[in-house]
Amino acid sequence: MATETITSTMTGEEMIALSKKHTLFEWSAQAKVDPIPVARAKGIYFWTPEGKRFIDFNSQLMCVNIGHGDERVIRAVQQQVETLAYANPFMATEPRARLGAKLAEIAPGDIDVFFFTNGGAEANENAIKLARLATGRHKILARYRSYHGATAGSMMLTGDPRRWASEPGMPGVVHVLDPYHGLEGGWESAEQSLAMLEEIIQLEGPHTIAAFILESVSGTNGVLVPPDGYMQGVRRLCDKHGILMICDEVMAGFGRTGEWFAINHWNVVPDLITMAKGLTSAYVQLGAVGMRRAVADHFRDNVFYGGLTYNSHPLACAAALASIQVYEEDRLLENARRMGKLMSDLMTDLALRHPSIGAARSIGLFGLIELTRDRAKKTPLAPFNGTSDERSRSSCARKGSTRSSDGTRSSRIRRCASPRTSCAKDLESSTARSTSRTRPCSKVRGAVGVTNQSAIGDCEAAAAVTSQSRNR
Repeated sequence: MATETITSTMTGEEMIALSKKHTLFEWSAQAKVDPIPVARAKGIYFWTPEGKRFIDFNSQLMCVNIGHGDERVIRAVQQQVETLAYANPFMATEPRARLGAKLAEIAPGDIDVFFFTNGGAEANENAIKLARLATGRHKILARYRSYHGATAGSMMLTGDPRRWASEPGMPGVVHVLDPYHGLEGGWESAEQSLAMLEEIIQLEGPHTIAAFILESVSGTNGVLVPPDGYMQGVRRLCDKHGILMICDEVMAGFGRTGEWFAINHWNVVPDLITMAKGLTSAYVQLGAVGMRRAVADHFRDNVFYGGLTYNSHPLACAAALASIQVYEEDRLLENARRMGKLMSDLMTDLALRHPSIGAARSIGLFGLIELTRDRAKKTPLAPFNGTSDERSRSSCARKGSTRSSDGTRSSRIRRCASPRTSCAKDLESSTARSTSRTRPCSKVRGAVGVTNQSAIGDCEAAAAVTSQSRNR
C-alpha cells in the first residue's frame, strides 16, 4: 500500500488533502467539504500555514472562551502530564478533588456533586440516565429548536432536523414547542408557552416523566433567550409534578452570557446541569453533569450504572481548574457583560441599516442575526431545513459547504460568540468589516455580510470569517 510522504511542516493544501483522504468531517457530504487549514492560534486569532490570519469570532465551536494559547492553562496541563498523566476513574486524584470542589462553589444553588464525561453529548446522556434511575420514570421531555449532542441518546433529545437521520432511536423522548416560532410566528408569552407545556405533561402522564431537558439559552437553533418568567414557570411545573429539571449549559455556560451559567439570569436552580466547552475552554476535552444533593443521595445506596474510561481525566481536570482561574483573574464574566452591551448596540445599529436583517438578539457575548428576504412580511432568507439562491450567490457563501441547514440555523441565522477576552476594538472592527464588505445579493442587499461574525465551526458559514482574514 502506498504511503504519503509528510513533510515536517505541512502546507495548507497538504493538511486538507490528507485530512479529506483519511478522516471523516462531521455533518458533511465528504466530497463537498472545503475546510480551512489551521496551523496555530493565539488570543482571538488563528493562522493558516501560509500566514493568513482570521479573527475567531465564534470561539471555534463556541468553546475557546478564554482565547487561544493562554500560558496559564498550558503550564497547568504540562505540569499535570509530568506528575500524573492518567489514573483510572475508580481512583481519587488531586485535580478531580479540586475541580469538584471548585464547581460546587460556582454552580447554581446547592448543586455540589459532579460526574465527569468526555464532552457535552455524554454529559446529556448521563444526565438523563441519572434522572431515570433517580425517579424510576422513563419519559424525557425535550424541546424543538434544540441541540443536545450527536450520540445515540442525546441525538434523540435534539429537536432539530439533525435528529431525523438517526430515527428511530432511544424511546421515551417527547418533544414540546419552544416559546419562539421563527420570524413568521414570533414569540409566545411565557404564560402561553407554559400552558402548552402543562397540557402536554397532563396528556403524557406526569408520573411517567423523569425529566425535562432544555438549553437555558438555545444555541445553534437561534440564540433563543427565553421570555422572563418562562424558566421560573418551568421550575414550578417540574416541582409540582416531581419532574427533574435539566439545564443544558454546554454552550451557554462559563461566561458566555455574562454569568457562570445562563440559568443564573433567572435565579432558577435546576436539579441537574450539564456543561463542557467553556469548562476547559477546549484546551482538553471535558464535560460534566452537576446535580443537587437530593439527586446524588439516591446513589449512596443504589448503584449508578454508568462509567467512562476517561471519567475525571487528570489532564482535563487540571485544564478546567486553570481555565476557571483565568475567568476569575481576568474578570472575564464582567468583560462579557460589558462588551455584551456594546455588541448588542452594534448589532442593533447593523439591523437598522440593513433591510435583510429580520432580527438581532444577544445576551452577553452570545449573539445572532436572523436573515430575511422581506422584513415587512417577515419572510426568512431560507425555508426551514433549506437554503436559497440568495444564500448560494452571496459574497459570503463558501463553495462546497453542505452542512445540514434546518432553517433556524446555518442559511438564515448567523451567530457571534466571541471569546470572553474580546475588547471594544475587536467588536467594532468586526462590525465595520461586516458593513464594508457587503454586496447586493438578488433581492437581499448587504446584510448577509454580517456573517463575518458567524460560526467558524459551521461548515456552511465558515467562509464568513474569511472576509475578516488578512495576510500577515
